[in-house]
Amino acid sequence: MMTKMIHLKILQTPIQTAVQLPSSKSESNRALIIQALAKYQQAAANVELSNISEARDTQTLQRLLGEEGKILDVLDAGTTMRFLTAFIAVTQQHKILTGTARMQSRPIGILAEALKSLGASIEFLKHAGYPPIEIHPKHPLQGKAIQMRGDISSQYISALLMIAPLLPDGLDIELTGKINSRPYIEMTLQLMAHFGIQSSFEGNHIKVAHQPYQANQYAIESDWSGASYWYAIVALSENTTTKITLKGLRADSLQGDRVIVELMQHFGVKSTFVADGVVLEKVAIASESAPLELNFAQCPDLAQTVAVVAAAKGIPLQMKGLESLKIKETDRVNALQQELKKVGSHLEEKESQAEWLLHPGAELPTVPITIQTYEDHRMAMAFAPLACLLNLNIEDPEVVAKSYPRFWDDLQKAGMETKVV
Repeated sequence: MMTKMIHLKILQTPIQTAVQLPSSKSESNRALIIQALAKYQQAAANVELSNISEARDTQTLQRLLGEEGKILDVLDAGTTMRFLTAFIAVTQQHKILTGTARMQSRPIGILAEALKSLGASIEFLKHAGYPPIEIHPKHPLQGKAIQMRGDISSQYISALLMIAPLLPDGLDIELTGKINSRPYIEMTLQLMAHFGIQSSFEGNHIKVAHQPYQANQYAIESDWSGASYWYAIVALSENTTTKITLKGLRADSLQGDRVIVELMQHFGVKSTFVADGVVLEKVAIASESAPLELNFAQCPDLAQTVAVVAAAKGIPLQMKGLESLKIKETDRVNALQQELKKVGSHLEEKESQAEWLLHPGAELPTVPITIQTYEDHRMAMAFAPLACLLNLNIEDPEVVAKSYPRFWDDLQKAGMETKVV
């Protein structure tokens, strides 16, 4: 059976449009866990959330939080797996957490061991350190001081932080080594603060005391990760009058991926914040022969988008902070290496120096190309903006449902010709 593809026809006209972006998956998932914890504490039944993300990951989390069955299938939602593991442990439920084959190859051992040190009973049902896992309500969790590596997934740390107020002695986490994805940790703490939780994050120590979540309201912001693909379209558009308004974004965003504003200045995109969002416009950039040095340790979800834009614009990159990309929905480093070859570019890994060098090709192909997505929503959306410059096919277009279900519809409304083939 032939894999379904979407064909994107090369863009012939300038885009001048306004886009209502999807709500932030990162904010939504954290807010839903906080809401559930507050309800469990019986301290804040009125945690009211609005504009919750329509992303499949978030909808899966919302559904599973209300499910009474013993087996919870998170599908391919890594955040859902990690947040639910901590939530189920602290709320003393007996559950089995499982997911897709890829989900079962994504590690959870570091989080499980941290929870075990707090008193949780967690059993690995297939392979040590990986889902599926069974959580037993044997002992109430107790607070203590723990150590965790700072270069692991911030979702492990966020999962622990959100349950910390329920622990009798709170939690003191010392992060060792370099701290990656710090903005995501700060987002978690700021959302917790919105619901009454006081904490401190000084140096590499995070402290959260035992305390109740408080009732409050929160409207989820639009998704800056989703915004990045529209930044890429403006960067790659060959028409200087291209202008896109992205609605629902805030200048004072909690989301780490807001840094796309600064990153895309290097590629000729000017951002102007207005009352209901941000306006993107093209500006001229100076040509540079030396590679542009960018570190994605704090914003790994932007790496694919930026790499594709740089490859298409012929801008060499020296990239750091890509380590976590290897354990995402796919090995995103390998996926990028394979697919960037199709536009004549080479992504070289300097493993000893923990950096990657992007060598753009001399020119883009003149024939249509087909991009594999590796069951990864960000591969599909990161490569889609190439349609500003060439005809292309993208396999498995429905993969975008994980974070941005309306992506292809929004592209079509903006003036891109799309056709499922």
